[in-house]
Amino acid sequence: MSLHHVRRGAGSPLLLVHGLGAGLQSWDPIIDELAAKREVIAVDLPGFGQTPPLSGDVSIAALTDSVAQFISEQGLEGVATAGQSMGGRIVLELARRGGGGDTVSLAPGGFWSDRELAVFGYTLRPSIALVRALRTRLPALLGNPVSRSALLAQLSARPWSLTPQTVLPDLLGLADSPATDPAMDALTKGPKQQGAPLGSVPGRVTIGWGRRDLVTVPRQAHRAADAFPDAALHWFPRCGHFPQWDAPHEAAELILTGTH
Repeated sequence: MSLHHVRRGAGSPLLLVHGLGAGLQSWDPIIDELAAKREVIAVDLPGFGQTPPLSGDVSIAALTDSVAQFISEQGLEGVATAGQSMGGRIVLELARRGGGGDTVSLAPGGFWSDRELAVFGYTLRPSIALVRALRTRLPALLGNPVSRSALLAQLSARPWSLTPQTVLPDLLGLADSPATDPAMDALTKGPKQQGAPLGSVPGRVTIGWGRRDLVTVPRQAHRAADAFPDAALHWFPRCGHFPQWDAPHEAAELILTGTH
């Protein structure tokens, strides 16, 4: 399957892999800053954005396979990668397999305890259902800082400070993407993320985590760092699950300095 993608900028290539939500539009808050320094290739994963869903079962392994196939098709072997949430897990899985180059993973899934995983499923699924129920009213609700804060409390440390244009694509993506529910099943019912022994990854690995992340809670960062002992761990002090929302300049700088 060929992944829908956009290319922006010039320089050393950088592949962006999104999480649940808007597809490649999830990177809109920082893609201009990244493209000012690099050639940015942002993809829509299967079932998100403009890429058709997978024909078989959705799993993290299958989604990673689709990215690996895209890298091969585009002649991007050794490309630096950055991902957020589910995309952060996918780029770590690529690195674990020995694919890609330098890796920056923001708030990756897959490092929950069993209890944390249950809480993740029990809280995020109702949030997705609520977004679907309110879909036609989302622009108006996001335009009000009070209702915006209520809607985004699980996802952002500072939802009142965000613009509707920043967050609306991701919420509509959660509501509309055919892969949202299968990907949630993959995250909550599939295996947890495996690690990579010291010295086995192909490039530098940087893991970024928000101190106020309520989706992948901060204690999971230490498990991720233990699983990937080559990784450098970066903390975003006033940040929830989406660094590109809450700390866009810092997130862009981390990606640029963590890859070449």
